[in-house]
Amino acid sequence: MTNEDKNEEIMIEIGNTLVSLDLAERFFCCDLDQCLGQCCIEGDAGAPITTAEQRELERVLPIVEQQLTPQARRVIGEQGVSYIDEEGDLVTSIVGGRDCVFTCHAPGGKCLCAIDSAFRQGLTGSFRKPISCYLYPLRLTEYPSFTAVNYHRWKICRSAEANGRRLGIRLYQFMKAPLTERFGKEWYDELVQACEAIIENEID
Repeated sequence: MTNEDKNEEIMIEIGNTLVSLDLAERFFCCDLDQCLGQCCIEGDAGAPITTAEQRELERVLPIVEQQLTPQARRVIGEQGVSYIDEEGDLVTSIVGGRDCVFTCHAPGGKCLCAIDSAFRQGLTGSFRKPISCYLYPLRLTEYPSFTAVNYHRWKICRSAEANGRRLGIRLYQFMKAPLTERFGKEWYDELVQACEAIIENEID
């Protein structure tokens, strides 16, 4: 059995969640200068959101609207901030079959989240962005009895993996804030203990 096979079969169990070993074993630290925020514009569907998040997006739209592209404003005018995708999930609206409507552009060709930028300026209250965006590159899959937490591996995050390795930052460490927001401090503390034990075994 390869290590890849083992990682698919063995997961960290915390409460009613199963967490991929990638969080302990992979190094990761976003490198916006290299990836240019491609996760906001690559893909064929918007970011998954809840109905509560849909209402929040509608609430903050007037705050960020002028930061959005004319094409994004047109899409929002036609179908709103969200739609139901082919899999039946509620997701953020997109432009041209790929770009999130809440994408804004910064010097150097970087793509940023207009809502997150406004949040950092204290303009959106407690709402930073949809939790699925905040958690990325982690993806949650909800099952009847548990939630799976997995790392979405794709080419645009290779620079983040290299950056994390250079800085010595593991994936679970980099994702502390969003994981704590989603699952709570006690859950995250338990994840840290599990990941540290896995890393110690690797060293031994």
